[in-house]
Amino acid sequence: MSALVILSTTIDDEEKARALARAALSAKLAACVQIHPVRSHYVWKDEMREEPEFLLHMKARGDDYPALAELVRRLHSYETPEILRIDVGEADRDYLAWAMEATRR
Repeated sequence: MSALVILSTTIDDEEKARALARAALSAKLAACVQIHPVRSHYVWKDEMREEPEFLLHMKARGDDYPALAELVRRLHSYETPEILRIDVGEADRDYLAWAMEATRR
């Protein structure tokens, strides 16, 4: 299992994105959350869609991924939220140490 993972999700509102970030950070399930405005293109219920969204990248301990995914699932406003795990193959030693300390409970 990877020591550090990134949970990636999108949401349709910046304040909702910020609320997800605050919840993950407050629970110490994420060391850092980056929020990026994006334009998503997808098919939903047989309809082609193009929508502004906010992409969140949450840096977390690999062992904490299930709890972080559950937090996102519970707080997310979408019927079927994007919740993707990206395993970090390698990370700077000092950054990894900081992330582990930031998520220590």
